[in-house]
Amino acid sequence: MKYFIILIFLFLIINGLQAHNNEINVIPKPLSVEYSDGQFKMDKNVRLFTGFQPEIFKASKAFIDYFRFEVGFHIDIDRAKEDKIKYISLALTDTAEWCGEEGYHLEIRENGINIIAKEEAGIFYALQTLKQIFLYSPNETGGFEEKVFYAPACIINDKPRFQWRGMNLDCCRHFMEKDFILRYIDLLSFHKMNVLHWHLTEDQGWRIEIKKYPKLTEIGAWRIEEDGTRYGGYYTQEDIREIVAYAAERYITVVPEIEMPGHSMAALAAYPQLSCTGGPFEVENRWGVFKDIYCAGNDSVFIFLKDVLTEVMALFPSEYIHIGGDEAPKYRWENCPKCQKRIKDEGLADEHELQSWFITEIEKFLNDNGRKLIGWDEILEGGLAPSATVQSWRGFDGAYEAAMQNHTTIVSPTSHCYFDYDVATTNLEKVYSFEPIPDGLPTDKYKYILGGECNMWTEYAPQELIDSKVFPRLCAISEVLWSPNEKRSFGEFHKRMENHYTLLDKLGVQYGFENQPVIIEAYTNTVNSNFKVSLIPGQEGLQIYYTLNGEEPDENSEKWVESFYSDTSFTLKAIAIGPNIKSEVYTREFKNHKAWSKVYQYNAKYSEHYPAGGEGALVDGVRGTNYYRDGIWQVYRGVNLEVKIDLYDTLSINSVKAGFLQSSLSWIFYPEKMDVFVSLDGENWEKAGEYVNLWPQKDEKMVHADFEVRLESQEARYVKVYIQNMEYCPDWHPGAGSKTWMFIDEIIVE
Repeated sequence: MKYFIILIFLFLIINGLQAHNNEINVIPKPLSVEYSDGQFKMDKNVRLFTGFQPEIFKASKAFIDYFRFEVGFHIDIDRAKEDKIKYISLALTDTAEWCGEEGYHLEIRENGINIIAKEEAGIFYALQTLKQIFLYSPNETGGFEEKVFYAPACIINDKPRFQWRGMNLDCCRHFMEKDFILRYIDLLSFHKMNVLHWHLTEDQGWRIEIKKYPKLTEIGAWRIEEDGTRYGGYYTQEDIREIVAYAAERYITVVPEIEMPGHSMAALAAYPQLSCTGGPFEVENRWGVFKDIYCAGNDSVFIFLKDVLTEVMALFPSEYIHIGGDEAPKYRWENCPKCQKRIKDEGLADEHELQSWFITEIEKFLNDNGRKLIGWDEILEGGLAPSATVQSWRGFDGAYEAAMQNHTTIVSPTSHCYFDYDVATTNLEKVYSFEPIPDGLPTDKYKYILGGECNMWTEYAPQELIDSKVFPRLCAISEVLWSPNEKRSFGEFHKRMENHYTLLDKLGVQYGFENQPVIIEAYTNTVNSNFKVSLIPGQEGLQIYYTLNGEEPDENSEKWVESFYSDTSFTLKAIAIGPNIKSEVYTREFKNHKAWSKVYQYNAKYSEHYPAGGEGALVDGVRGTNYYRDGIWQVYRGVNLEVKIDLYDTLSINSVKAGFLQSSLSWIFYPEKMDVFVSLDGENWEKAGEYVNLWPQKDEKMVHADFEVRLESQEARYVKVYIQNMEYCPDWHPGAGSKTWMFIDEIIVE
């Protein structure tokens, strides 16, 4: 008897292990999964049963087409069942009320698969789940007869948390080919995303054909690059109809964005009479925000925009039309007689209320045509249009404010959802931590949160880099927007993600890193007066190689094993290499100087958004890179900075310099002047010299430079540096009158 009990016990253990090994790895995670024994085998004899419901065929077409054209596996469809045939049975039923519009019930048994849903979309998403499960099967390369797919026996009940699960794709800064858009629609639907927010007009290119205004594509779709080449492209109305129809078959709504009143330089280049000044203009080849926008006092602007939107609405059946509304400088309006007259005639208080009036005029037109308006959270400024939906990108405040005003909102803050940001800033875990419901929002206002969106802006991402920017982060946000918050765990998700890469490989996705591939940690050891440097791989499977002599590292360079120490200045270059993947080279300059790790006092607090190393960042010996988000630059806005450093001993000083960053179209400027003072007692100061900035302000490239004051062997214990910030953007700048940013990395005393 005891042997029988032992056998039963072993049987249960083995079955338990088998069940565990057969657990599904679907992303996004289903609402619930209940496992049982056995598995379903899909071979050439399995058929799809749809009954006499043609809408089910529509929902299953993408599933059938994928296996037929991408895998070479044909699935027959039956409307009536035959004996001794295994079926994947699909059915719509009103009894599945709990499924809502997109939920489903999926039951997998050895002898068949049953799927039921209330709506077509539920059938579609059930098949996407099944597609993921099947693709985990070994994919033999043999002939048709050898192809077999497996699915573990289980019952899945599933539906999404949010109704809006979107991705914004900017095709203006860099043009994306039509087939590339179609491919991304497939990738979105595979992860149960249901909105493609298609950014079609911008300063750098107008991408949608408008029959009534042919110059928009003849002129506005093309720009002259710095090297003299002509760059651009656009989508014909026939292209757009094809893309919209393809998306509809995959239950994705394509929402067009037609920017107004700002981000309109391409349109103004084609029709300069729509501006405040009359031009002439060129399609921009620079990134940033520009002060020439549509003239709010010109009636012809609204005739033009309504004509454009009429053709847009004919192409896009979406309930929503996105009109941008962000980053619209008011400089031209402030100096335009027509705009000032409009303010007076309409009884408006200022230019912010003029923008609200502008947006409201457009909203009335869209509403009259049965559509709804979406705008970025700047449309809250000056008063929100009556029924507008707000897309909150500058944090969560816009979403909170809109919901409190009983307006629907889409949440896509830069902190979690901007995939143009490097993974060093927004890594996979950061995206997964995204919670679309703003903190403190009353529960009765939750209904106004439609969902969320990831944003792929393309200033620095041409088509060939999109995959590495979007993936694997899109997998994380798809789960955030679909799966119940209380059932999510990053650790558990990450285990599934490790398996999910095999599916991305099968789909041809050239995914990027989960985290910054080379994490450089540097500590100042004040006791031994040296740097301690550690190099940490950002994810598993990477080996780091480095050099300290300025040479480019490769797999033949020194392999990082453990932390190392240095008491001299050096330049570190490191690269991470893994199977079929290689990172860029990461560079850090370490500087050992007389003020290194010393105590200092300062008169102004740095920005909480760019703290760098905190209180000791200005003398930690780590120099900034040419990337303003590298975590090394400390930032001050609209203030002058005074720093007093105690060198501990009286020393002979030959030079005092500080490093600064400039990117004028990002409102980051070099300071106007740097004064250096020295003292023996910290009370009586003598001016030792000054550096007056002569660098050109209009160079829009991101650059950095040292401001250096040379001394002739000056004796001092204390050094004071006074840095005069620009404070406000100059009149020529798109953000004229706005406060500037000053980025500083290190104050070096030698």
